[in-house]
Amino acid sequence: MELVLLTALGVGGATLVGALIGFLFKNLSHRFSDIVLAFAAGVMLAASVLGLIIPSVERGGQYGLVITVAGIFAGAVCLNLMDKLVPHLHRMAGVDQETHGGNESLNRVLLFVAAIAIHNLPEGIAAGVGFGAGGTATAEAMVIAGGIALQNIPEGMVIIAPMLAAGVSRKKTLLLASLTGLVEVIGTLIGYFAVSLVSAILPFALAFAGGTMLYVISDEMIPETHAHGSERGATYALLVGFCLMLVSDVLLG
Repeated sequence: MELVLLTALGVGGATLVGALIGFLFKNLSHRFSDIVLAFAAGVMLAASVLGLIIPSVERGGQYGLVITVAGIFAGAVCLNLMDKLVPHLHRMAGVDQETHGGNESLNRVLLFVAAIAIHNLPEGIAAGVGFGAGGTATAEAMVIAGGIALQNIPEGMVIIAPMLAAGVSRKKTLLLASLTGLVEVIGTLIGYFAVSLVSAILPFALAFAGGTMLYVISDEMIPETHAHGSERGATYALLVGFCLMLVSDVLLG
C-alpha cells in the first residue's frame, strides 16, 4: 500500500513538475515538448499492451479474449463520451494563438484545465489497476505509472502559458495545475482498491485501463506531437520509448 501511495503521488506530482518547468522555461520549443510527449506515448503504448492487455487475456480464463476485447472498447468508449462533454485538449490549449485576456479567454483556459483533470482520472485508474493485480504485475504497474508520469510533465508545461496569458495569477496557476495532478492520485487509489476488493473484475479492469490508455495515445498524444512540424522526430521518439519498454520487459520479466 505504501508503494501504491508513493507511486500515486509521483504520478500526480509529475504534472506539478511540468508546471514548474513551464514557469521557469516559458519559451521551450514545441519540438522539445513534442519529442518528450511522443517518447511518453511510446512508453505508454508498450505498457498498455505488455502490462495490461496481455495480462488481461492470460487472467481471463476460457473467455479471456472476449473479456479483453470488451474491456478495451469499454475503456475507449468511456473516454470518447468524455470527449463529447469536453473538447479535445490540443484544440483548447491556445498556445499557438495570441490571447488578449478577458472573460472569454479565461473561460476557455479554465475549461482546458478541467479537461486535463477529467482525462487524468482514467489514467490514474490505469496505474492503480496494475498494483491491484498484485504479484508480478507490480513491476508492470511501475512501468505503466512511469509512462503516465512522463506524459504528465509536458502536460503540466502546457497548462502554464495559457493561464498566465489569460490573467490568472502565478499562485492560482500553480494551484490549478496541482489540482489536475491530485485527480490522478485519486484515480490511482480508486483503481487499486477496486481491483483489490473485487478480484473477479481484474481481467476486465486491466483491459479497460488498457483501452483508456490506447485511446489517449491515439486521440490526444499522437495528434498533438504531429501538430507543430516535428512529425519525424516524434515518430522516432515514440519508437524509442516503445522499444525501451519492450527491452525492459524481456530482460526484467
